[in-house]
Amino acid sequence: MAQQEVTRLFRAVQEDPNLRDLLNSAPDLAELVQLAESHGYHFTMAEWQAVTNFSVEELVCDVSEIPGI
Repeated sequence: MAQQEVTRLFRAVQEDPNLRDLLNSAPDLAELVQLAESHGYHFTMAEWQAVTNFSVEELVCDVSEIPGI
């Protein structure tokens, strides 16, 4: 389920520049997860990391630039 939610979010940010900008403004992963949840995307920080294979320290690119999603 988490993989579907994260994938759905990545697809949405490709199509919605406002959502992309909002999520890219998150100062950390916890805030990104909270912002995503407030827009109907349900996953935890651990699920995000498992799906994207990124740790918090590696997440320096924009959300729309993560390869493989």
